[in-house]
Amino acid sequence: MGMIKSIGILTSGGDAPGMNAAIRAVTRSAIYNGLNVYGVYRGYKGLVTDEIQEFRSQNVSNIIQMGGTILKTARCKEFTTPEGRAQAYENMKKHDIDALVIIGGDGSLTGARIFAQEYDIPCIGLPGTIDNDLYGTDTTIGYDTALNTILEAVDKIRDTATSHERLFFVEVMGRDAGFLALNGAIAAGAEAAIIPEFSTEVDQLEEFIEHGFRKSKSSSIVLVAESELTGGAMHYAERVKNEYPQYDVRVTILGHLQRGGRPTAHDRIIASRMGVASIQALLEGQRNVMIGIDDDKIVYVPFSKAIKNDKPIDRELVNVLHELSI
Repeated sequence: MGMIKSIGILTSGGDAPGMNAAIRAVTRSAIYNGLNVYGVYRGYKGLVTDEIQEFRSQNVSNIIQMGGTILKTARCKEFTTPEGRAQAYENMKKHDIDALVIIGGDGSLTGARIFAQEYDIPCIGLPGTIDNDLYGTDTTIGYDTALNTILEAVDKIRDTATSHERLFFVEVMGRDAGFLALNGAIAAGAEAAIIPEFSTEVDQLEEFIEHGFRKSKSSSIVLVAESELTGGAMHYAERVKNEYPQYDVRVTILGHLQRGGRPTAHDRIIASRMGVASIQALLEGQRNVMIGIDDDKIVYVPFSKAIKNDKPIDRELVNVLHELSI
């Protein structure tokens, strides 16, 4: 392709606080560098159905503080087919869009990678997911806000757990990754975290009851990732009722509460940095890369690495939680 003159921007997958800050940064950085910007509504679905609108600087005024995404997000079965992607490409050509910036998680970047390969379109990804599960970046847009939401909720649950001398299982998001559960447990002073990364190594409930649950404690809180590998909070509550009936057990599932809310300063800053970096990457001729942050520096991570590689849990954090739960 020749020189890039116009870009499209879309948000895809689950919404995450800070996506609007990223939309704002991409739009204004592109305009600052002389590019035309088009907002694509409802993710890849909007590419297929031509829900595309030219954006000016004022389109992104007063959105940096908002949760969710002004561009909306939706599932799109059509884009998973060659016919759907062909229609998306026709709509891009119709608006003279030369490149795409995609804000989303691994599924969104997977779609971008396939589309880019089929039609030779420069695509840049921004990691927008509360799960923090994308390889090659220390943090993702939305993760810090979700973590703070969990912290606020668990602080309130602890008041009831202490008052009634109960064991609470609090289910948090993180289908395939335990970052929210583990770091949320450390921040909230919880007694344990049950995460998918260790589901095949040990019986995490037995380890918690036998070693981590001090008999002198009148209440306890355990954060559980909602993964199929862990079985979720209800699964462990049932196990406790059957195997350890002496404990009074309750379950709280935080659910989509974790996705919403005003983004923290940290999420606004990284979203802004990554948004500007996405335009710089396109101007440098980069393609098929995700913008990441490594040791507080902007890095370019090939889609193939960001999608295929599993982001490892820092086992030192597990030790921290274990030592502090006595």
